[in-house]
Amino acid sequence: MATLVLDNGAYSAKIGFSQETVRVIPNCQFRSKTSRLKTFTANQLDEIKDPSGLFYILPFQKGYLVNWDVQRKVWDHLFGKEMFKVDFADTSVIITEPCFNFSSIQESMNEILFEEYQFQSVLRTNAGSLSAHHFFSSRPSELCCLLVDSGFSFTHIIPYCRSKKMKEGIRRVNVGGKLLTNHLKEIISYRQLHVMDETHVINQVKEDVCYVSQQFFKDMEISQMKGEENTVVRDYVLPDFSSIKKGFCKPREEMVFSGKYKTGEQILRLANERFAVPEMLFHPSDIGIQEMGIPEAIVHSIQSLPEEMHAHFFQNIVLTGGNILFSGFRERLEAELRALAPAHLPVSVLQPPNPICYPWEGGKLLAHSPDYDEIVVTREDFEENGHFICEEKFDI
Repeated sequence: MATLVLDNGAYSAKIGFSQETVRVIPNCQFRSKTSRLKTFTANQLDEIKDPSGLFYILPFQKGYLVNWDVQRKVWDHLFGKEMFKVDFADTSVIITEPCFNFSSIQESMNEILFEEYQFQSVLRTNAGSLSAHHFFSSRPSELCCLLVDSGFSFTHIIPYCRSKKMKEGIRRVNVGGKLLTNHLKEIISYRQLHVMDETHVINQVKEDVCYVSQQFFKDMEISQMKGEENTVVRDYVLPDFSSIKKGFCKPREEMVFSGKYKTGEQILRLANERFAVPEMLFHPSDIGIQEMGIPEAIVHSIQSLPEEMHAHFFQNIVLTGGNILFSGFRERLEAELRALAPAHLPVSVLQPPNPICYPWEGGKLLAHSPDYDEIVVTREDFEENGHFICEEKFDI
């Protein structure tokens, strides 16, 4: 019996059989400007010759799975003969969903997995629970951990004690990668170049040049200096999709500080945008989102839990999700938490080597655990008892 682990994120699906390695695939469909009529699904993105003005069709809105037609197409592609060649009758699936998912979405998911695809058995869980399983199995001596999952739609903070999640301590900050990319698009469109249609390109810019500042106001001053003194400014060469397939950062020594470039490339000059965009994870109020930043939300979450656990949580803060890959994120978060936490408690923030696939690897471990068969719902169970059995078995 094979087990397929699918961490079904709003931006990318992390998928693979539990005996194999993981693949990260865009969880959406695309239309390109040039071939309007053709829709590309998931990793067919690579086939698009000219990805400028890519139009995204996302199955998720605001973090919840609402567009089932798109999700079905993506799943058909992933499970089909081009990709994983899933034999449904002999496959168990571990699939993730967000915290506090709506029951109507859960019921649709049950029906699609059991009735349309006819999987042998299903385990529906949170990505956080898989990460916690990964953490506790790698460190069996620890009792508690606090997971910070900063993804595409929002950032969840979830405390776990002995692998059980503590619902009263869950916090959500409505800032994720999508908001950062959109904000960067707006800033660049306002200051330099109209890029509101270029989500794909600007997302790449964000990943290549943005970083988390350790001293925001100091970096702000540096970014306003002229010429060589400005160590923050970078020139980003935009792709033209004929000779330059992928945008890149110009090396410091090739930068021209006064006047124009002689070469014909299109250049974006980025200064304070580089750190002002990821800053929104720490201070959403900067752009009028009236919420706590991640460090405050973590402290708020820990303080809502029993006091004897506080020390354990502050020592085991685990970072997962794509936004963790901004350079300087971990250091900044640790520094801010150190300032907010009580002085007698040590603070330690752990960043796994691959924060995006950390939950998937947890799912892989779970699939091989001895009591796996007891926590899944089989197709016979579902046909006999319906949605009720899923509600009872899955801790969501």
